[in-house]
Amino acid sequence: MSNSTGTTVLERIPASFRDPSGHVYVLNDRIIRTVLPHGMEEFDYVLSTGILDTLAQAGMVLPFEKMRGEIPASADLGDVKAWLEVPRMPFISFPYEWTFSGLKAAALLHLDVHIAALDAEVTLSDASAYNVQFFGARPIFIDHLSFRRYREGEFWLGHRQFCEQFLIPLLLRSLFGIPHNSWYRGSLEGIPLDDFARMLRLRNYFNWDILTHILVQSWFQRTTSGGSAPLGELKMPSAALPRARLRRMLGKLQQWIERLRPADTVKSVWQDYEHTHSYKDDELARKKAFVGQFVRERQPKQLWDLGCNAGTFSSLALQEGAHYVVGFDVDHGALETCFARASQKSLALQTIFTDFGNPSPSQGWREQERQGLQDRKTADGLIALALVHHLAIAKNIPLNQVVEWLVGLAPAGVIEFIPKSDPMVQRLLSLREDIFPDYSLDKFSLELARIAGIVKTVSLSPEGRTLFWYERL
Repeated sequence: MSNSTGTTVLERIPASFRDPSGHVYVLNDRIIRTVLPHGMEEFDYVLSTGILDTLAQAGMVLPFEKMRGEIPASADLGDVKAWLEVPRMPFISFPYEWTFSGLKAAALLHLDVHIAALDAEVTLSDASAYNVQFFGARPIFIDHLSFRRYREGEFWLGHRQFCEQFLIPLLLRSLFGIPHNSWYRGSLEGIPLDDFARMLRLRNYFNWDILTHILVQSWFQRTTSGGSAPLGELKMPSAALPRARLRRMLGKLQQWIERLRPADTVKSVWQDYEHTHSYKDDELARKKAFVGQFVRERQPKQLWDLGCNAGTFSSLALQEGAHYVVGFDVDHGALETCFARASQKSLALQTIFTDFGNPSPSQGWREQERQGLQDRKTADGLIALALVHHLAIAKNIPLNQVVEWLVGLAPAGVIEFIPKSDPMVQRLLSLREDIFPDYSLDKFSLELARIAGIVKTVSLSPEGRTLFWYERL
């Protein structure tokens, strides 16, 4: 990236400010990590063990290369001891946007990484879920400076953080059938131990895993923070935890998490939509042909599938030449099916839980630490199939704003319009007054033509379902 004089400069990623060991920057679309004096000794030790290379080769940790040559100066760099270049992730996501299966995969990866590190006499300094990102359905650990020398007998300092950011969100769904996403989004550091402990029922107290990982920690937290103990007595436990016992503890926790399943086993509204949809065979064939042609001609490096459901058209886009697809949906069951498809077939398909009427905002420190969806626009192609009526009618969003939002997300795309005469829209209107006089095919066409060129259209059904291929003006 360049300044007004054309000189290449570094720009720090806003979320990278908490770690005194180093920060992360963007340099001409490249991702650069610095290692500062505070973290250099530990980083050198970890490098000497070879564990980072081993984990990178196994696809568990993001690989990196030490940079050579001159690095542009910046006032806030500090005394940089090493420069590391890492691959850029296609799309940055956060734990409150992951499916249950995605969060579970991330938790298991974190434990895998920690156990492997212990075998090399290395440990992790924290257990933040934000240290994991996804390529498709495959989680990968991204924070190289979280690794440090293991000291015999030390406790797992990230235990509480792991519970609040990984385990408790999973238990919320596994025990009570409540998805973690909204609570997690409103509490960025995870779901607090004490809050979750209050939700537990008497029978949960007899579960050894819950007792040791949740209740004991909650009791200890209340004891140390409630003012009942003198200040001088508040210190870390002095009893040693041998490495073999810590390793067994992580292994048993891993086995427990592996067994967790959502308690809400009833199929969601849209989970089977790819098999129960209202399209006739010829209509579906025309729809697939239209989307396929768009993808073949545009060859998007990153395509966003808004309302991806189980991933039928995301998969089609990948087959037709899209390099990477990010699929968004609000239906947990459909997203789980989409995640399973991407995982089983190793697809470059990443699933994101999103309520389009209330997408993830920018939040955290100075409202910059976790970027909102609008600030993470990275798509050069878009498909929005059977979505417009959910926003314009179910959410009461004016049609012109729906069109402007969709076109603003990507320079080219395919949008499906479903008219009022269609059974799907009739279902939405069956229990409410029709207060949408502007919701029509003609009005949609005019609004789209106002801000984009309409390359091609195709009518899918007698009721007037229509696909629009747009190119932004």
